[in-house]
Amino acid sequence: MNGAHDLGGMHGFGAINAEPEATEPVFHADWERRVFGMVRAAGALGKWTSDMSRHARERQHPVDYLRHTYYENWLAGLEKQLLESGLLTAEELRTHKAGGKADDATRQRVLTTSDVPRVLVQGSPATLPAEGPPRFQPGQRVRAFNRHPPGHTRAPRYVRGRTGTIHEHRGAHVLPDLSAQGIRAGHHLYSVRFEAAELWGDSAARDCVYVDLWEDYLEPAG
Repeated sequence: MNGAHDLGGMHGFGAINAEPEATEPVFHADWERRVFGMVRAAGALGKWTSDMSRHARERQHPVDYLRHTYYENWLAGLEKQLLESGLLTAEELRTHKAGGKADDATRQRVLTTSDVPRVLVQGSPATLPAEGPPRFQPGQRVRAFNRHPPGHTRAPRYVRGRTGTIHEHRGAHVLPDLSAQGIRAGHHLYSVRFEAAELWGDSAARDCVYVDLWEDYLEPAG
């Protein structure tokens, strides 16, 4: 979907005041640590995928998405998923009081303290075999489809309709567009090189941008 989360190439948002990685803390406040823990613990219940989590954050009102900090967006997405999955009611969320007990299937998937290190290190692998061979090869010219889907996608707006060159085939990975619908399927993924002028026009710096794009987003160029 086209939303406030897809800001690549847009003007008017000011400079990015990035903190040096060597000194940037993992969390800037204790509540951020707690939100991160809640998101991971709730995700372990198996009610949604990571791409469904991303789409829940994207589905906020654009004003809310832009005014929120990073972990505030995480929290807003988590609240939406807890409500939509039936794990919480609106009354429970409003009062901060549980109105009942979780069912047995949910209780059996609770993330325990002893499992946390393993879950954080391993995560959920995104590699998955594809049904057929890759359609494109390194050096081949391709064009990103000019599509504007209402659902989740990892094809940024600034590459749609633009022509680039396959730099590398990265194997087969879970297609986010389907994963956000609860469908786990492996599709071929490529690193695609785009000249900056192709993306931003003749006034762009003489440089290039590499974007990881799934096969479903691409067609042969020319």
